[in-house]
Amino acid sequence: MSSQIVVGTQWGDEGKGKIVDVLAENADMVVRFQGGDNAGHTVIVDGKKHVLHLLPSGVLHEDGACIIGPGVVCNPFVLLEEMEQLEKSGLKTDHIVISDRAHILMPYHCYQDVLEEEAAVNKIGTTKKGIGPCYADKLARHGIRYHELKDFEHFKKRLSSCLDFKNKLFVNVYGAKPMDKEQMIHDFEKIYDRIIPMIKETTSIVNKAIDEGKNVLFEGAQACMLDINYGTYPYVTSSSPTSAGVTTGAGVAPSRIDTVVGVVKAYSTRVGEGPFVTELEDEQGKWIQENGHEYGATTGRPRRCGWLDLVVVKHANMLNGLTDIVLTKIDVLTGLETLKVCVGYEIDGEVLDFVPSDQADVARAKPVYKEFAGWSEDITKVEKKEDLPQACIDYIDFIESFVGVPVSMISVGPDRVNNIYVKPIQ
Repeated sequence: MSSQIVVGTQWGDEGKGKIVDVLAENADMVVRFQGGDNAGHTVIVDGKKHVLHLLPSGVLHEDGACIIGPGVVCNPFVLLEEMEQLEKSGLKTDHIVISDRAHILMPYHCYQDVLEEEAAVNKIGTTKKGIGPCYADKLARHGIRYHELKDFEHFKKRLSSCLDFKNKLFVNVYGAKPMDKEQMIHDFEKIYDRIIPMIKETTSIVNKAIDEGKNVLFEGAQACMLDINYGTYPYVTSSSPTSAGVTTGAGVAPSRIDTVVGVVKAYSTRVGEGPFVTELEDEQGKWIQENGHEYGATTGRPRRCGWLDLVVVKHANMLNGLTDIVLTKIDVLTGLETLKVCVGYEIDGEVLDFVPSDQADVARAKPVYKEFAGWSEDITKVEKKEDLPQACIDYIDFIESFVGVPVSMISVGPDRVNNIYVKPIQ
């Protein structure tokens, strides 16, 4: 199949990195289409853990091109650090390409993010990586794109102008210190020779690959419930990690997408602030957190944990047009006597089967649960669905029928080989 998208269906941390890594084995090209280094994708290969933030998870497969698309806000300093870590592990990085239309996430964006979050009364819970300020500058039409870096004299003038404006904001609004312009220019001079060869016009490259029938895999960061339009606004990211985000973030038409793979974690987690209908603020939630190692790959923050919310997953299916579900981390639930799945939100006596837009309504919602029996058998070595405990099969089958999308693959462990292939993802 020529084009596939992998999207998260919940609040992120579903295990997309592992799934992209698995699917990338047959891909000629992997394209990251949105977000920045606020993402954290953990991929375990032969017991060795690789934590990626900016680089597409498919970077571990060295045969195909790895593209950072136009919709990404890319911190070049973070990018080079990640590349160096991979090189120290014996992996090559000469297949990495940066779109010349991608925006440069500048040091002043990170500084602004910290100052804004510290000053906020109602905190969003950002990663303080500068993502929001960079996207804000992009939409305000005074961001700096990677093609501008090629003419360094021009770039210095753009940096100088932008930083003069930002320093007024930092000093006069936040009462903070200004940033050093000359130091910033010097820092970019040091990385110039490494960054420039990676900058290319990628939109034509990606579309040509699809024209030639090559396998192109699109990878986002975060997930559907953090979408700027359809997530739990304002507790969201600053871009669109849905399948629609591929159109603007990679420069491909919707008609050119063949497969949309939705990654569903077998329970729910979220990082940061915002309502969370199925959250377990008790020992059971703590047990899932510890058993699932639910700590942020980017920040190390503990993730809030709760029962699987299928209202959210159904919302994700509606928005993304899922063709396949990959169910992850179901092995984490082994040992629980009873499992619960949310199938509706009760608000003021009315049961809704959709996610409301008003977060005050979501905060008041009571989950309507369906209960399932648990299982105690170790499933991490199981290779066929029919060899799973019957209670586990019942749980999976209900997810499939409720959402209306086939579960094509089941991840039963963290390594790239710990998978049950139910049907081919084409």
